[in-house]
Amino acid sequence: MSAETPVSVTEFHRELATELFNHVLSLLDRTDRTCAEDDRMIHAAHASRFHWEFGGGPFNIALGEWQCARVHTAMRQPDAALHHAWRYLEHAESYGLGPFHIAYAHAAIAGAFALKDPTQAARHLEQARELAAHLTDEEEIKLLERELAIAAAALPTVEAGV
Repeated sequence: MSAETPVSVTEFHRELATELFNHVLSLLDRTDRTCAEDDRMIHAAHASRFHWEFGGGPFNIALGEWQCARVHTAMRQPDAALHHAWRYLEHAESYGLGPFHIAYAHAAIAGAFALKDPTQAARHLEQARELAAHLTDEEEIKLLERELAIAAAALPTVEAGV
């Protein structure tokens, strides 16, 4: 009989936050989610963010806020999306997470604003693009380009002559 090593409280929260975060990512880009999966996605994003508070650091908490913003944007809930996108930007700036996270936050804000204020969305897309010019890491550039494309696609298109 082997005794299992007990998991610390911090590690418990970190493992749970990670599992929930990854589960949300698996649902987020799907277009065939059921109503129950939509509900699960919202709850899992918030639960992940909660557990990061006890098992992560500023970086994890910031990404938790990003994920909540993206989930609420996907669910077309602009007020909740904006709340979490602004919180992401606040964490990115307050904890010096760097230009990638600040740009990513502006992309999340743009996506949320695309649901209710296209002018503000365009302004934040531009801010994210300006910050993107300072990025050198190829993976960060690809991730940001994807977020910018998602936010830009959510903007209403203006038909010629209208």
